[in-house]
Amino acid sequence: MKTIKIKYHNKNIEKIEKIDVGDWIDLRAAETITLHAGESALISLGVAMKLPDGYEAQVAPRSSTFKKWGIIQTNSIGVIDNSYSGTNDIWKFPAYAVIDTVIQENDRICQFRIVKKQPEIQFEEVDELDDIDRGGFGSTGIN
Repeated sequence: MKTIKIKYHNKNIEKIEKIDVGDWIDLRAAETITLHAGESALISLGVAMKLPDGYEAQVAPRSSTFKKWGIIQTNSIGVIDNSYSGTNDIWKFPAYAVIDTVIQENDRICQFRIVKKQPEIQFEEVDELDDIDRGGFGSTGIN
């Protein structure tokens, strides 16, 4: 079992816990913030963590985030490596509002999971690849 050390910067948010169903763990807004359509903000999640060596966190919106608040994550998915692990390296959610909205402190706005980092790789330039072409980007090769 891997251990994640966590520092809470807001004592009002509920503690993070791993639930039995699913691999993703919810994160909460650590502040109340008002956004108008077209505005963006880095919403504090109120935590700093030390991930296990060899792992990184992937942060993404919850499936209900857009429906409830009309916000999207500006970088689609966030990657936090285990070197971002100081006491004041507070995790944030980069949000863009498409409607006027208010996110309340303690609202569950995103989620994360930890995954092993990419192994060491090297690139080899070739003139041709050995696989069959699938028909181009965005295609499974089926018309």
